[in-house]
Amino acid sequence: MKTMTYLLMLVSFFIVGCSDNDSALSDDNFIETPSDTTTTQKNYKILALGDSYTIGESVCNACRFPEQLKDSLKTVFDTNHQIDLKVIARTGWTTTNLINAIATEKPSEDYDLTTLLIGVNNQYQGKPFSIYENEFPQLINTAIKHAKGDKSNVIVVSIPDYAFTPFGNGNNNISKEIDTYNNFAKAYCNNNGITFVNITDITRMGLDNPSLVANDGLHPSALAYSKFINRILPLASEKLKN
Repeated sequence: MKTMTYLLMLVSFFIVGCSDNDSALSDDNFIETPSDTTTTQKNYKILALGDSYTIGESVCNACRFPEQLKDSLKTVFDTNHQIDLKVIARTGWTTTNLINAIATEKPSEDYDLTTLLIGVNNQYQGKPFSIYENEFPQLINTAIKHAKGDKSNVIVVSIPDYAFTPFGNGNNNISKEIDTYNNFAKAYCNNNGITFVNITDITRMGLDNPSLVANDGLHPSALAYSKFINRILPLASEKLKN
């Protein structure tokens, strides 16, 4: 009898123990870990260096190509991300003027992307081409310096051809000289692993398509700049993603 009672008690203990263990395992299986739905905000910084084609002479501030690039990048990246833009450019600036302005303003050296579009005023003002040959590489090195020292963060944009505007009136000599500047810039960029974007052909449709020319009859319109962005944006977004 005592043996039977002992066995019953042992069986009862085993059943209760198993029940408790199963309950514990069941509870563990249904514990939910709160998911982290927050998105880390990232700030991107863009530096645009140039002349009237960068400052956007005769178009609205939001119409110039650096601003259009900034707005377009916002549609590519998460809305939580912020894009800060600094423009160092002025109508009439040559390479010499831009070098001096950068030295005066002393921008930081932590930009995620730097664009450079310069040289038309060297040509327009009849400066010796040797100045551009010497100063364009200086500006490339400066652009790299301010783009975290990484040349892959730099985009050089070709010089528009103002011969194809009412002001230029189809002057072929202008186009030849613009080609000389652009060919030098492109070759230098290609030889040094710098991204070069050609937009000159877009501006050479200006006489056939007047909507590509601003109201001043000389500079690109907002529409022309938007066409620039169609070529620049894929490269810029890829650089920022990396």
